[in-house]
Amino acid sequence: MRAVVQRAAGASVEVNENEVGAINHGLVVLIGVTHEDTEEDARYLAKKIPFLRIFEDENEKMNRSLVDVQGKMLSISQFTLYGDCRKGRRPNFMGAAKPDHAEKLYEAFNSFVESEGVQVETGEFGAMMNVQLTNSGPVTLVIDSQDR
Repeated sequence: MRAVVQRAAGASVEVNENEVGAINHGLVVLIGVTHEDTEEDARYLAKKIPFLRIFEDENEKMNRSLVDVQGKMLSISQFTLYGDCRKGRRPNFMGAAKPDHAEKLYEAFNSFVESEGVQVETGEFGAMMNVQLTNSGPVTLVIDSQDR
């Protein structure tokens, strides 16, 4: 599984012009799933992301986690994270998992994060979504469960 993690001062997601999820302070996490991913990959990311020390402490050092600052997570499914742009000009998405497999692991990731005490807002799996985000810092990280 692949995650793009962005520290956010605020973010929201709309489906068909209706807001379906929003946070004021926390992380926006784009989640992509590939064919070989398992529930263990979802658990790995859920144990890693909420505890990344990427929020500032009283000394303006990135020393606090999402859990420490009691922030929320906006989790968005994003199959395009497995887009292969090496050949031609049109990305190849063959590396992205089939929807039934991807949705199962996306939902597992969200459940595992919630079990860590983090409130998770989501988009709608498989829908066309508009995501608005104020990236704080900016801080953006890419984490791949295959690189552990």
